[in-house]
Amino acid sequence: MKIVLLGPPGAGKGTQAKSISNRYEIPHISTGDIFRKNISEMTPLGIEAKKHIDNGQLVPDSLTIDIVKDRLTQEDCKNGYLLDGFPRTVVQAEALKEFLIERGEELDSALLIDVPKDFILERMTGRRVCPSCGASYHIKFNPPKINGKCDVCGSDVVQRKDDAEATVKERLDVYDRQTQPLIEYYKRENLLQVVDGTKAINKVFNSVCSILGSGK
Repeated sequence: MKIVLLGPPGAGKGTQAKSISNRYEIPHISTGDIFRKNISEMTPLGIEAKKHIDNGQLVPDSLTIDIVKDRLTQEDCKNGYLLDGFPRTVVQAEALKEFLIERGEELDSALLIDVPKDFILERMTGRRVCPSCGASYHIKFNPPKINGKCDVCGSDVVQRKDDAEATVKERLDVYDRQTQPLIEYYKRENLLQVVDGTKAINKVFNSVCSILGSGK
């Protein structure tokens, strides 16, 4: 089973990706992980990617595509994979399609975990963490017993910079600009399947399974 996973920041993609990977016995392939592995192992592709990253540049589509193609030819991908973070552009999506056609394969699903912006803003901006012991809270859904204090160690809980409202809004705007054309592309390809990501984690996963099948 070959799946592309789509969804905005804060949609719970990471949690669902782990469950999908376990249920269907396919590797969860994150482009960030591929880049880090190639760079740490100093592969030719990794060395080239590092040059762009060190210069503060985005890794070009062509290089990203080559790195992903290399990963998809590895033994653990023979029964399928879950792609997370790739493709990010229509150019990358077309390259993935061509790669699969060359191998006599096809994508099974472009799975979108759909969550409205307002819901994500509430979910992410309400998160709080304890810098001392790492305990996590949410001011609405899982507040500490004493306002602003960690239940575990009594330290002040804080909001991470990534969860500040302005930062979350910017990340969502970037996601919209990048991903909306991709969503439209997969609609045209009749591959887009949408799951309501506002539900409880187990209910979201049940919806995913009803789309993809029961698995093993």
